[in-house]
Amino acid sequence: MTRRPHTSAYRTLDIYVALQQNSGSKLESELDKVGAHILDAVDFRILRELTADGRISDVSLADRVHLSSTAVARRRKILEEQGVISGYSVNLDIGLLGYSVIVVVHIELNSQAEQVLNEFEAMVSQCPSVSYCSFISGDTDFLMIVHVRSFDDYDRVYRQELSKLPHVSRIRSSFVMRRVGNHTVPPVVFSANP
Repeated sequence: MTRRPHTSAYRTLDIYVALQQNSGSKLESELDKVGAHILDAVDFRILRELTADGRISDVSLADRVHLSSTAVARRRKILEEQGVISGYSVNLDIGLLGYSVIVVVHIELNSQAEQVLNEFEAMVSQCPSVSYCSFISGDTDFLMIVHVRSFDDYDRVYRQELSKLPHVSRIRSSFVMRRVGNHTVPPVVFSANP
């Protein structure tokens, strides 16, 4: 089992789990140690609005969640410091930038030894066409998302990037025919927390 990095976001998750398990005094002790903030309904309203519009001003956000702009700014800062908000970005339509073909790639390695995994992960992080890669359970080891301009372009990426990755025993590729859903945050996160 892989150890997760010790960040404030995971620490907050540990505290939340302790809360769910009703570890009262231990929970209070953990909260005091890290100055953690348990998310409430207002935090989830703020997160819902920021997910829809990350550029929204604190004043406009305050109007939408029915708080003062000072309270919103304070809560946003806490959410950022706790790692719940890990950053802000812009969503691009990469199809309009010429990368209209999306390829889902399954990679199987010849071993799952730690050194093999580390070497593969170090190299795949340098592949310019890969936008997403995760170590997964099941019959393959890694799942990737690759963006290319065309089928011919994927042939180039396959030959120049994917086939040069270390310790690969099998590569399976599937081309996305149509996008059905695309959520950066699954709606269930907000539906369970009004």
